[in-house]
Amino acid sequence: MSNPRVAYFCMEYGLHEELPMYAGGLGILAGDHIKSAHDRGLPLVAIGLFWREGYTQQRIGGDGYPYDDFPAVSMEGFEDAGVRFHVSVQGNQVECRALRSERYGTAPLYLIESVEDRFRWITRRLYGGRHHDRIAQEILLGVGGVRLLRALGHQVDVYHFNEGHAVFAGLELIRERIGRGLSFDEALADTRDEIVFTTHTPVPAGNESHDLGVLHEMGAWLDFNQGEMERLGGNPFNMTVAGLRLCRQANAVAKLHAETSREMWKHVSGAAPIVAITNGVHPGTWQDARIRAAFEADDPAGLWNAHQEAKRELCADVKSRAGVELDPGRAIIGFARRAASYKRSDLILRDPSRIEPLLERREVQLLFSGKAHPQDEIGKRIVANLARLARQYPSSVVFIENYDMAIGRALTRGCDLWLNNPIRPFEASGTSGMKAAMNGVLNFSVLDGWWPEGCEHGVNGWQIGDAYEGEDRDEHDLRSLFEVLTGQILPTYYGDHERWIRMMRASIEMSRWRFSSDRMLEEYYEKLYSPKKRLRAVS
Repeated sequence: MSNPRVAYFCMEYGLHEELPMYAGGLGILAGDHIKSAHDRGLPLVAIGLFWREGYTQQRIGGDGYPYDDFPAVSMEGFEDAGVRFHVSVQGNQVECRALRSERYGTAPLYLIESVEDRFRWITRRLYGGRHHDRIAQEILLGVGGVRLLRALGHQVDVYHFNEGHAVFAGLELIRERIGRGLSFDEALADTRDEIVFTTHTPVPAGNESHDLGVLHEMGAWLDFNQGEMERLGGNPFNMTVAGLRLCRQANAVAKLHAETSREMWKHVSGAAPIVAITNGVHPGTWQDARIRAAFEADDPAGLWNAHQEAKRELCADVKSRAGVELDPGRAIIGFARRAASYKRSDLILRDPSRIEPLLERREVQLLFSGKAHPQDEIGKRIVANLARLARQYPSSVVFIENYDMAIGRALTRGCDLWLNNPIRPFEASGTSGMKAAMNGVLNFSVLDGWWPEGCEHGVNGWQIGDAYEGEDRDEHDLRSLFEVLTGQILPTYYGDHERWIRMMRASIEMSRWRFSSDRMLEEYYEKLYSPKKRLRAVS
């Protein structure tokens, strides 16, 4: 049997740092997904939006606070797909086109925008603008994405909504069927057989919802009645709830995340079951070729030398970007993520009595990076705090501004240890740790996201804590962090070189297939894309 033909919808795609149309993990995951589809020759096309000013370039101002800049995104490597179609937004018929690219080794990627300048406010900035702007963007992605596929003549067996942003595509598919004479119930039943849905955000408040009146004003449901909309997404209209009700099958992005998601959405009647498909990362993008060659040659000395080369390159990059000279002979701990409070970026620095002696002796050097959403003042305060701490410890703590894929590659190849200490169970997956593991950078993480599936404590990395979720979890995890760091990790790094290299090898062996996007995509075809009937909610 041939593989089903998939249309993959996502609001953002992280393909390369020179194309800044991604905000974080969701976009990087989407980019890795469609790169693996290309590598494996699978019948998948990707649908997104062309963001004229992309996502923020975020730097630290003279006052120590982050500021945002939005330079125009280059259109090099994109061509007009040659079709036109219309989407109704706020009473206007917006003529749209799609820009096509396979420049970065991806499955065919189509990015939608308005033909007319007067409507290009819709796709000006990723996640920018007002609430109305977001709805207009989601109409273009969902409704426009289906109409684009029709204009291109693409045959589709499965529509994959990566997060709730694409839910209006489901409304468009129902609308098409009603136009052919089906009732709403009949059209919904048929549409559900074609849709699969990935949920990412394990925090209820982080799942987007819209007032039904505003949605009607914007043109999202002019052909439906309010009762039908409430049946799908409630009132207010929750995009994740609608995604769960519109699909035949849903998935979470790690085994623990599936448990969390099932509990979080168990009250939603008519929702599809949620299976676990753990995320993966694209080896060709994220694994250093020198590391891979040394591993495959079973050359421990070569592996260490390749790591040291990557580490020296990282130190040179840090000096160029931040003006700080790190010592490649001393341990470097990396932490680079979106600025969100649950990730507890400053946890290791919260007790000066425990961290300062390590910093003063340079037993550890801490390297941080990350961005906040331009409208997220809490996130910006987190970034500002990291920048302040770097000034407080100028020789051993560094914050690299304007985090992007290039910085991510350098850190996940050149650090010695990858730190991850979110509040469990709020980390859905955490793919940066997979990238580090694939390069022999040892993970040191709370048992959240993907790490419970990969961790063998003291064999391929270390765990922080014991999955504790009590109210005093910050102190509980901080105590464990320092006990393991000073009692196990640093003695191994400085005193048992052979064991450290064995652990590097074990880390690569553990991650290179199990946490690759190739394995992930294989599971999507097995668990989500191929079945014609709903599966039980099993991992």
